[in-house]
Amino acid sequence: MKDLMGLMGKAKEMQAKFEAMQQEIAELEASGQSGGGLVNVTLSGKGEMKQLKIDPSLFKEDDVEILEDLILAAHNDAKAKAEALMQEKTKELTAGLPIPPGFKLPF
Repeated sequence: MKDLMGLMGKAKEMQAKFEAMQQEIAELEASGQSGGGLVNVTLSGKGEMKQLKIDPSLFKEDDVEILEDLILAAHNDAKAKAEALMQEKTKELTAGLPIPPGFKLPF
């Protein structure tokens, strides 16, 4: 019975740590760029676009498709960086837990 109570206590402690980590991840920001810095995108830890900066030299009618591609590339760069930060935070929290490799947590 002691083991069960200890396990329940650890589960509640872990839940509190996961909630704190989710809040921390939500507050993270990751910036990505493309076109040698001509387009910059900043995303929150939840993947919401927080900021978009476009160099004025890209505002030419003939370059609309290029600009669209650069925005997508910058967004994808920022998203990859945000995901890497989230994985790092998750690894820190789950260190020592018997979680199978590749197992995704519910967030």
